[in-house]
Amino acid sequence: MRTKVTNFDELTAEIARLKVQKKEQEAFLLNQYDLLKNKIEKPVRIANMVLNRVPGVSTVKGLISGIGQVTNKNNKADWLTKTLQLGLPLVLNRTLLKNAGWLKKGLVLLGSETVASQVNQGKVSSIIDKITSFIKPKKKKKKKGEIVDVVVETPTIPPNHPPMITAEESVQDNAYGIPKDSEAY
Repeated sequence: MRTKVTNFDELTAEIARLKVQKKEQEAFLLNQYDLLKNKIEKPVRIANMVLNRVPGVSTVKGLISGIGQVTNKNNKADWLTKTLQLGLPLVLNRTLLKNAGWLKKGLVLLGSETVASQVNQGKVSSIIDKITSFIKPKKKKKKKGEIVDVVVETPTIPPNHPPMITAEESVQDNAYGIPKDSEAY
């Protein structure tokens, strides 16, 4: 809703009205956000409540988290390790272990995560460096008696140009800060 503002008092009243409207809308959106968050968290809370009542679930959770901590000793793994930990089991399960059972696939999953965490970016980068050094052409060596010509370019100054002075020198004796070279001097 737009209102026509004609003077300063109406402008200040409109600004105050818009600030109140802004606060109301923020409060409404915050309330809607809290309701949505509670609605989304409700199934998780119910599942946790049911799982806490079942005996032995905490033991399985502890076992799974213990395996995860052993296989992933450093949580700050580089991108290559994380990619290998995700991609290696997928490739192995689709190619070599296509007809294997779930137990073999699970063991390969744990083993491949451990292997992928041991392969680090340093080992791979050293292999890449060896390959690139093999592919790159060798640099030519200079002969001992070879003379190298060095050309140094100096800035050219036009013949009728006044001598170059710095900005401090141009306003040195002038009380108003006007440079000596200017037309107003």
